Amino acid sequence: MAFRKTILYLFDVDGTLTKPRQVITEEFKIFLLEKVKPNVSIGLVSGSDYSKIVEQMSGEHVTNQFDYVFCENGVMHYQQGVLKSTQSILQYIGEETLQKVINYSLGYMSKLQLPAKRGNFVEFRSSMINLCPVGRSCTQAEREEFSRFDIEHKVRAKFVEALQREFANSKLTFALGGQISVDVFPTGWDKTYCLQHVADENFDEIHFFGDKTTPGGNDHEIYNDPRTIGHKVASPEDTQGQLKQCLSIH
Repeated sequence: MAFRKTILYLFDVDGTLTKPRQVITEEFKIFLLEKVKPNVSIGLVSGSDYSKIVEQMSGEHVTNQFDYVFCENGVMHYQQGVLKSTQSILQYIGEETLQKVINYSLGYMSKLQLPAKRGNFVEFRSSMINLCPVGRSCTQAEREEFSRFDIEHKVRAKFVEALQREFANSKLTFALGGQISVDVFPTGWDKTYCLQHVADENFDEIHFFGDKTTPGGNDHEIYNDPRTIGHKVASPEDTQGQLKQCLSIH
């Protein structure tokens, strides 16, 4: 095994370290911090904001034990709970374009007939807009019901295609976010954005573990980036199994 500082393992959160929007299990948390971290540097890269990542990692005392925490695809970069750098989608694309995207999206989602609709359909984050047809205030049961409906009817994939057509010349990227939403961010502000923060660390290898690696998924770009070694996972259990293989942990 190489020295710890020469290899970095980056992890998506939803569907990779936790079930979507759920808290990491105690067993997996201990495995990451006591079995994986002694061998390699570890980092989180998620489309979510810092507070959501902290919630899913079972608190700041756990989150801060990761060497890197890249929120909102790395556009917000934290270390030990301290914000190191950030960018603003509002400053980058301007109020006029932002409102055009939001107005179009609200109109599009208003015409969808779904198993349930709740509140918080548009969430404005520092680096992106998160669009959610079912509404982010849905219950866990409603989230899972929408996810099954979406797998069958491709609600979000069709939404992404419509946004791509409507804003073809906007220099914006539209991608499936997590289990129930669509992320909108400036082109280039995908998860590969976080790699610039570790460029000077001169890692021999950077591995990325994620579940949404197909075209249109928010792990696709970093999974296929030549700077990373991509690992497609199907669940937190699969992630743990692949880590055991990679690191020869028993």
